[in-house]
Amino acid sequence: MEHVSLDDVDSRMGPADVKRSLSNALDTTDLAANYYELAPGETFGLGYHRHPAQEEVFYVQAGTATFETEDGDVTVDAGEAVRFAPGEWQLGRNDGDERVVALALGAPKDARETEMVRRCEDCGGRTEQRVELTDDRDALVTLCTACGAETGRFT
Repeated sequence: MEHVSLDDVDSRMGPADVKRSLSNALDTTDLAANYYELAPGETFGLGYHRHPAQEEVFYVQAGTATFETEDGDVTVDAGEAVRFAPGEWQLGRNDGDERVVALALGAPKDARETEMVRRCEDCGGRTEQRVELTDDRDALVTLCTACGAETGRFT
């Protein structure tokens, strides 16, 4: 058995104000588990994405999260959950004025390849992206695979 307090788990770099990897802290083998707190305007992910080999469940504990999907936006209120099957495109965000607190669970733990698109101003639309850690290791950046432009920077 493993046991941990959220206060003892460091927040990780990314687009959310708080992202704590419970799967790392609890040493899970088959399940990815992340705790999130999103300030207004923040997102769960670095871009609109899908995990071809992983399903994900988001449980919203507080606030309201809006998920962009291929079928349109889906609103998930506190006390509700949403599931994305392997291969479904999604990006959750906080469009409200209050903080969103949520748990994200994914199986299998290793999502392997994640496909992601973001808007690239240089290319004029959404393009495939890759993620890199900056040389000084103080931020994650998203880069357009078509032109190499930086499309996002997350600390």
